[in-house]
This record gives sequence, C-alpha cells and structure tokens, in this order.
Amino acid sequence: MARAAKPRENKDKKARDLPTGIALLWGEQDQPARGPKPSLTPQRIAQAAVTLADAEGLETVSMNRVAAEFGVSAMALYRYVPGKTELVELMVEAVLSEPPDLSAASSGWRARLSTWAHRQWAVYQAHPWLLAATAMRRQIMGPHQLAWMDAALAALEPTGLTAGQRHQVFLLVAGQVRNLAQQRADFDEDHNREWGRLTSELLNRHSDRFPALTKAIADGAFTPTELDPLDFGLDRILDGVQVLIDRA
Repeated sequence: MARAAKPRENKDKKARDLPTGIALLWGEQDQPARGPKPSLTPQRIAQAAVTLADAEGLETVSMNRVAAEFGVSAMALYRYVPGKTELVELMVEAVLSEPPDLSAASSGWRARLSTWAHRQWAVYQAHPWLLAATAMRRQIMGPHQLAWMDAALAALEPTGLTAGQRHQVFLLVAGQVRNLAQQRADFDEDHNREWGRLTSELLNRHSDRFPALTKAIADGAFTPTELDPLDFGLDRILDGVQVLIDRA
C-alpha cells in the first residue's frame, strides 16, 4: 500500500536549504530563461503575508492562508517560496525596505543614533509581529535588515570607540527599542487595571515587608507621567556612551 503524502507544511520542520534561502532573500535566485512569466513573485507573496500579519498576527500566517489571498493552492506558492521560514524572512525585508538615511539628521553621532532608534520604533509600532519575526536566533539577514545595522554603526564611527564597543552600543540601543515595543505589545488595559487593584490590596496588607516599594508607590512611581519612555531610556544610554567616549 502506498503511503499517504505528508503535508507540504512539514517541510519547514526539516533541515533548511540555506543556499536557496539566501539566494531568495538577496534576489540572487536563478530566473527561468524561457516559459511564461510567473503570475506571482516572492515579493508579492511576502507583502500579502505582511498584510495578514498586521491584521491578525504572525501566528495566523501560513502558506495556506497566504495562498488563499491569491486564490491559489498552497502548493502553488512553493514554486516561489520554499516554506514559512523563508516567507517570514521575506516579510522582515519587506517592512524594513527603507533603511534610515541619517545624513539629514542633526550633526553628531548622538542625534543620528537617536533618529535611528525613533525610525526603528516606528516600524515596530506599524508591525508588532516584527518582534517575534526577529527574535534572537541565527536567522538569515537580508540586505535591508543589514542596512539598518550598517546605518547605526556608521553613526557611531566618529566616536572613536572600538569596533567591539560600537557593536555593544548598537545592541543597547536596539534592545531598548525592542524592550519598549514588547511592553507595548503585551499591554492590556483591563489586565493592567486589575493588576493595579490587586497589588494595591496586597501591599496594604504587607507594606512592612516591602518598605521601599510601598514608599515608591506612595511617591507616585507608577503614576503616568509626560516622560517619553523611549527618549528617557535613550538619553540615559547615550549619556553613558558619552562618558565612555570622554574616557577614551
């Protein structure tokens, strides 16, 4: 008896064909010399997946769902994209398609790096699923993603810091943006209100066990302020970087 064919989606669970993935992401795949012009392209497929992720989240993106947007079967998409892993990488490239041009920013490394961070923040706000898509893992990075990193490192070149220090500063700034984006993505107004009520009741009963926390709350530590959390954190990071530069 012939075995039933396994669903094609399981292909993503097998070892990847990295050269093919790289060629796809960098637009270096071989183009057919003959035959009819393909009705789809990897870029069109990725853009449809971005639209779906923006509306419903990254977890809803599948080859079947994206194929339905074009009125074709999932099998038809595999002619252009090997699987979901490659599709997500193409999606990241699609939303990072405009690496920041920092030449128009105010002169100085600090202003340019701050501009970079705000541009990155705007992308995360427009596409919250980007957090999961770019989680810390050894993913293939496309030219657009690398161009963002290149722009940040270029802004730090005049500082005189070593290459290793510049890279660590980049990670600090990028991490600050991602951390705030994660907080924004996880925030739920109803849950936050209930958490505040329950925590307040607990501290009222056990304030003697947590004196510093009780005092901070009484002094308004958790009261909403006009401070911009992105700017506040960036300023503290960049202040520290300036100290490092001065020492050098």
